[in-house]
Amino acid sequence: MKGYTSDTIRNVALLGHGGSGKTTFLEAALLATKVISRLGKVEDGTTVSDYDKTEIEKGYSINTTIVPVEYNKVKINFLDTPGFFDFAGEVQGALKAAEAAAILVDASAGIQVGTEKAWEACKKAGAPKFFIINKIDKDNVDVDTVIASLQDKFGTSVVTLDDREALSEAIAEVDEELMDIYFDAGEFTDEQFNRGLSKGIAQGDICPIFTCSAVTGEGIEDTLKQIIGIVPKATDMPPYKAVNGNDEEIEVAVDADGKPSLFVFKTLADAFLGKISLAKIVTGKFKPGMVVYNHNHGKDEKLGSMFFLRGKTQGECPEAVAGDIVALGKLQYTKTGDTLSEKNNELVYEPIAFPQPTLFQAIEAADKGADDKLSSGFAKITEEDPTIVLQRNVETRQTLVGGQGEIQLNIALAKLKDKYGVAVNIVPQKIAYRETIKGSSDVQGKHKKQSGGSGQYGDVHIRFSPSDQEFEFGEELFGGSVPKQYVPAVEKGLLECMEHGPLAGCKCQNIKAILYDGSYHPVDSNEAAFKIAASLAFKKGIVEAKPVLLEPIMKLDITVPDDFVGAVMGDLPNRRGAVMGMEPVIGGGQILHAEAPQAELFDYAIALRSMTQARGSFTMEFAKYEQVPAANAQKIIDAHKAEEE
Repeated sequence: MKGYTSDTIRNVALLGHGGSGKTTFLEAALLATKVISRLGKVEDGTTVSDYDKTEIEKGYSINTTIVPVEYNKVKINFLDTPGFFDFAGEVQGALKAAEAAAILVDASAGIQVGTEKAWEACKKAGAPKFFIINKIDKDNVDVDTVIASLQDKFGTSVVTLDDREALSEAIAEVDEELMDIYFDAGEFTDEQFNRGLSKGIAQGDICPIFTCSAVTGEGIEDTLKQIIGIVPKATDMPPYKAVNGNDEEIEVAVDADGKPSLFVFKTLADAFLGKISLAKIVTGKFKPGMVVYNHNHGKDEKLGSMFFLRGKTQGECPEAVAGDIVALGKLQYTKTGDTLSEKNNELVYEPIAFPQPTLFQAIEAADKGADDKLSSGFAKITEEDPTIVLQRNVETRQTLVGGQGEIQLNIALAKLKDKYGVAVNIVPQKIAYRETIKGSSDVQGKHKKQSGGSGQYGDVHIRFSPSDQEFEFGEELFGGSVPKQYVPAVEKGLLECMEHGPLAGCKCQNIKAILYDGSYHPVDSNEAAFKIAASLAFKKGIVEAKPVLLEPIMKLDITVPDDFVGAVMGDLPNRRGAVMGMEPVIGGGQILHAEAPQAELFDYAIALRSMTQARGSFTMEFAKYEQVPAANAQKIIDAHKAEEE
C-alpha cells in the first residue's frame, strides 16, 4: 500500500443496522481485488475485519476496523463500524476521520432502526452519505420497493445514478445558480450535471443508491468504481476546526504540503504490540522516527512503529500523507482525540463528540485488594472506548462503570477479566440521599468529663432552622458566655456532624445553626471539648427539628419519534416523574423535558430502548434535591438501621 497521494485516497465509514452485511461487503471487495482467495464468514470468525477474539465469539463487530481496498490505482480506506447501538462512539470516531459514509441496507429487511440512526449520525456530522442496498440475491427481494422506501423516508435527495430526471431535480437544489439554470433551460449540460452532482454529494444534499450482493459478488466492482467517483477527496472537503496556541479558533484544510499534523480517532489494545493509535493525517507528511508534539498533554512523542492496517494485518508504511489513515504503535502519552504536530505549529483539532453514558452499574472487585488492578485495567479499556467511564461516588462509596447499554458494559467487564485478570461483581447501585430539617429547635449540648487531672468542659446553646444555603453558621454570643477562641471549634464540630445525618447516615444540607449562649471552665475548657459539645447539640437539635430525607431529582431531555411519545409520557408517572415541557424536533419527533428521581432511572436506558424500538435517546443531569415520600423514606431508613446492626 505504498505510493498513494492525497488525491488517490478515499476514506469511507461503513454504517448500518447490525446484520446488514458491512463486514461481508468488505470481504467481497477484498475478494474482487484479489487480496483474499475466498470469502470469509462472520459466523465462522474468518473475516478480515472482525478479528478480535470477542468479536469472533459474539459474531458481531465491537471495534472500528480499518480495511483498505485498492482499486483502479485508488486506495479506499473503509472504516467498518459496529451495528449495535451500544457502540455509537465508534461511529462518531469513524465519521470524524472519513470523507463520506456508506449506509448498508439489508434488501430483505429494508429500513431498520440502524438505518435511521446512521442517517441521523451523518446529518449531525455533516458527512456526505450514500446507500448500498446489499443482499439483493435473497429470495423475494424487491429492490425497487426498497429504493422507494428509502426515498419516501429520507426525501428527494436519495436517488439512483441511472435516474437522470430525479438526479437533475436533486442537483437543482444544490445552489441557486443551478436552480436558475434548471428552471430556465429545463436540463443541464454534462459539465453542469457532473459539477452539480459532485457538489451535491459533498454537501450532503444528494445521496446516491447502489445495489450489490456481497455473497455472490454482484455489483461489488461497480460500487467500488462509483465510490471512487463520488466520494470527495480529502482536499475537497471543508477544513477541520481547531484551536491554535493563542486559543483562537482556526480552520485547517487538508494539505500534503503543509506542516505535519494529525489527530487520533481510535485507540486499540493489541495483545502483542500494545497500544495502537489510529490517526487521520490532516496536513503534511509523517515518517517513522519523527519526533512530534502532543499539544493536548504538552509532551513530545517519537513515532516508533508506523504502519497501515488491514484488519489485524500490518503493512509497511515508509511515509503517510495528508488525507490518509495510519496506525502508530506504542505512543506513550497520546489518547483518542489528541493532536500531534510540530512543536512550533501549536494546534489542537476539535474533539470527537462522543455520547455521554446513559447506563451505570455499580461494581466491586471480586477479590479483595484488587482495586488498583481494577482501575489500571479500566484505564486501558477506556482508552479503547472513551464512551465508557469509571467513576467513584464519594458519598455512596461505590465504583460505577457507565456506558451506552448492557451489551457494551458486559463486554467491558469481560475484557477486564480476560485481558487484565480482574473479575468484578455487579452490586445494587446506591443513591446519594441527603437529610435536612423542616422545623426549628433550640437545644443545649454539654460535654463534661472529669477523670483525674485536667478535665474537659464545653457547653453550647444552639438554635437550628432551615436555610437556603448548604450550611449557615452564626453566633449571637454576649457577655463572654463562650470565649471567641472556641467558636471555630463549635463550627467545625457541626460541620463534621453534617456528613452523617440522624435518619439514614446521609450528608445533611440546608441547615442554619446559631450559637447564642453557653458556658466554659477556665481550666477544663478547650477546643476539643467545645467540638464535642457542638456534636451533642447537633444530634439532639436535628432530631427535634423535624428531619426529612431528600433524594436527587434528575433532569431528562428525551428525544422521541412521534409514534412513541404517548408510551414514553405514560411511563414517566410510574417512575414518579413528570413532563415539564416539550418541543418539536425539526424533521419529526419531540423532545420531552422531564424530571424524575434518580432512584427510578437506573434502568431507563434499557427501558427507553424497549419502549421506542431503540429510536429514542436521552440525556440526564442532576437538577435538585426533593423530599422523599414518607413510605419510601421509611424503607430507606429501615434498610440503613439493618446495615448498622
